[in-house]
Amino acid sequence: MLIWQIIAAGFVPMLALAVPAINDALDSNSFSCGTTPSEEFKEISKSLAKEEAIARRLGRRAVHEVQINVYMHIVASSEDVHDGNLSDQDVTNQFQVLKTDFEPTGIIFNLKSIDRTFNATWASNTDLRRMWYHVRNGSYSDLNLWFIPTLDHYGYCTIPVAGDTLPYAIYQDGCTIRSDTVPGGRANNYNLGKTVTHEVGHWMGLLHTFQGGCEGTGDYIDDTPAQASPSQGCPEGRDSCPNQPGLDPIHNYMDYSYEYVFEELLYLVLVWSKRLT
Repeated sequence: MLIWQIIAAGFVPMLALAVPAINDALDSNSFSCGTTPSEEFKEISKSLAKEEAIARRLGRRAVHEVQINVYMHIVASSEDVHDGNLSDQDVTNQFQVLKTDFEPTGIIFNLKSIDRTFNATWASNTDLRRMWYHVRNGSYSDLNLWFIPTLDHYGYCTIPVAGDTLPYAIYQDGCTIRSDTVPGGRANNYNLGKTVTHEVGHWMGLLHTFQGGCEGTGDYIDDTPAQASPSQGCPEGRDSCPNQPGLDPIHNYMDYSYEYVFEELLYLVLVWSKRLT
């Protein structure tokens, strides 16, 4: 797959989405992601894609190892597993899925800590900005994952945009994930831990494979086939854009297929001047 080399100076993340306000019940057989890219980020992606194309023609494509520390936060209304609490084994299994999925890209995650907060308000998907502010650990280079039992989507993350927004953005930076999507969880067809892989892909700067539909610019990765809409289930041979080359990339982690279908993650090289320093 394409290596997307992010080399733009001053390329830093900020909060790019608000807490989703959707209250519809989730269909256990249908994935839902709440990460929405800003127009500014789309323009940056377009520019970086052009730089990548030039680098590729010059033979400068290489995977460089990147080390990222991870802080995992379990937020539940009580210590009971039915109230959203997760065991250390649950969390360790989830981390291992994330680590294994990204290793081929040269991105190495290091688990720094696991903590738990028992707060019924936060666990009910309320006042999350206060939760992020009080619970987040590490620097701007570190990945924070919050797991809560009640969420309007399976997960969402902040995504990168340009601008010197560090003071405002740091405490909100990271991913919030529904806790029943961890390996062995109760989210039917989405309980292999791949929701975290999908959402962290957004945190890294990846868009959905169906971004822009058949006629749009897509995910700005030049070897991702055009896709009209999210996949559901395991639709082998789906071709939602018959006038465009290639079948739908249903095996790509950035689609919405059932988790057992996922096999491919875009290879990345991340050189973020502020996040990774």
